[in-house]
Amino acid sequence: MSERRPLATPEQVAEYLGVPIQTLYQWRHRSVGPRGSKVGRHVRYRWDDVEKWLDDQAKVG
Repeated sequence: MSERRPLATPEQVAEYLGVPIQTLYQWRHRSVGPRGSKVGRHVRYRWDDVEKWLDDQAKVG
């Protein structure tokens, strides 16, 4: 079984992608950014989903 990475916070994902956190929240609202999940009251991201989304963006552009 592979070791799971900790879930990422919106702040971590925004920093990783080099975008303002508000942009990340706007993408989430419009369903165009990396897939996030609600964990209680918080949004968290799986790093694999973030990297897959980033790879998909490179294919489009």
